[in-house]
Amino acid sequence: MDQNLLNEICVRQLTLSGVHEGETIAVLSQGDERLDYADAFLYAASRLGASSYHMRLPNSLDLSGAWAVGDSGLGGNPEAVEALKRADMLVDLKFLLFSKEQFAIQDAGTRILTCVEPAPLLARLMPTPELRERVEVGAELLAKAGTMRITSPAGTDVTYHLGVYPTLSEYGYTDTPGRWDHWPAAFVFTGGADDGVDGTIVLSPGDVLLPFNTYVQAPVTLTIEQGFITDIRGGLDADLLSSYIKSFNDPRGYGMSHVGWGLDERAQWHGLTQFPGGMGMELRSFYGNVMFSIGPNNELGGPNDTPCHFDIPMRGCSLFLDDEPIVRDGDVVVPEMRPATRRIQ
Repeated sequence: MDQNLLNEICVRQLTLSGVHEGETIAVLSQGDERLDYADAFLYAASRLGASSYHMRLPNSLDLSGAWAVGDSGLGGNPEAVEALKRADMLVDLKFLLFSKEQFAIQDAGTRILTCVEPAPLLARLMPTPELRERVEVGAELLAKAGTMRITSPAGTDVTYHLGVYPTLSEYGYTDTPGRWDHWPAAFVFTGGADDGVDGTIVLSPGDVLLPFNTYVQAPVTLTIEQGFITDIRGGLDADLLSSYIKSFNDPRGYGMSHVGWGLDERAQWHGLTQFPGGMGMELRSFYGNVMFSIGPNNELGGPNDTPCHFDIPMRGCSLFLDDEPIVRDGDVVVPEMRPATRRIQ
């Protein structure tokens, strides 16, 4: 994307995020990654009258090749963490999520926006106040629920007992002190009780394995008992999933993490074929997907901080809160969560 266009969409983003004169905006990157993004956010902050600076971390020496979440690169640099805690807003171009350093920065009142997706995707999925309203409707419903049940024609039937962990929402910008969001994103989620997820999940062809950034080719059957996966069966996809989790040598990698549904009608299920190089946020957000996650739940305040993490958006599922339908066969059925073009008159 042309740098001038990137500058302008970052101005729009920081405007939505409430950046104004007198604020301090920090931009965090690593090595030579996304330096054009850093320049665009610095430009945008200046346009809006805010002070800004760029903190650039050295490249990681990790040669494992695994996407291990929770390693911020700031663990040995408390001075850098303290500096970021003093900023009003942090633009995270590295991916700090699940790290104790991010939680400390949020606890200090700094709002955080993660931005690591390809620029054309950022432009196409620019967040809007209308989308935020629909996401917040979903968050309100989810926060009140005691149980979530997910079913599918392929054989999924799993129940999450809720109420232990908070409900979180992502709508692509952040204007509230201490709040984290991810551009682009549009979904709501919570976590089941640590021992309160039981049933069967059957992944169908076309469901998505993130961070593999691949589509499931053949059915995978997961058995879940008291919050942990106890069995993974199927073909190559099942073998890959099992092998990856096992490579972390951490039994907590089999724990059930967050769960929720996507609400962005502009997001495309086939997005992985268009924008390689990101981390699949479009697939987490596409309208009517039901996404469950494996691994850490410390983002929700839980005890599991394993570095092994999977997000798995699924198509064609039904999701019920306290037996009331929210998503049916991959379509959101609550009118207030549907975009205007899909609402029943």
